[in-house]
Amino acid sequence: MPSFEAVILAAGMGTRLGRPHPKPLTKLTTGETIMRRQISLLRETFGPDLRITVVVGYKLDWIIEDNADCSFVYNPFYDTTNTSKSLLKALQLTGESGVLWLNGDVVFHPDLLGLLSESIEAGQSFVSVNTDSVADEEVKYTLDDAGNIAELSKTVVGGLGEAVGINYVAPSEKAALIAQLEACDDQDYFERGIEVAIEADGLKIVPIDISQFPAIEVDFDADLVRANESLA
Repeated sequence: MPSFEAVILAAGMGTRLGRPHPKPLTKLTTGETIMRRQISLLRETFGPDLRITVVVGYKLDWIIEDNADCSFVYNPFYDTTNTSKSLLKALQLTGESGVLWLNGDVVFHPDLLGLLSESIEAGQSFVSVNTDSVADEEVKYTLDDAGNIAELSKTVVGGLGEAVGINYVAPSEKAALIAQLEACDDQDYFERGIEVAIEADGLKIVPIDISQFPAIEVDFDADLVRANESLA
């Protein structure tokens, strides 16, 4: 049995992609949905007993019916809150274990999770980053003198790369993150909770460079095209 749990954030409406269904249910050229592929890769990498909790909201019945082998937590305020509150709901239900979480719209290479497994086993909290790209609209980061994450937001100036939406919090640091997510504004992204926990509680979050592997967050049709091309 894995010593950690996985969480997929899938409560949002995903209006930018313009589909009639929740964005994680978008079909890829492989025939899988984005979320089904995530679940398959998580279990292939970490074993069939990995507990996976999906945070649902918008058209939740569609997601539940399509992924009945997962656990679910409902964010009833999915249309007025952001990812800080969805992650909070999940972390509050995961007991004392560490949590690997990912946004429900990320299409990534199968080997990416294996790269992260050593840090999970070592109990090291991390943020997965891509150092090849620093787009203005993406979440960016800077480092402190020790090489840990210092700033983490869309407004970071002089970002060293982009956060790709796959992260881990160790058991020893989860309570501090939960407290800061509780204090976040409703419209804050979960990265705000991480950033404040680093500043206020001294959390040590390392960046893990996954640039060698494709990891595309699908917000627009052009992203979906790139995601499908990465699967070829």
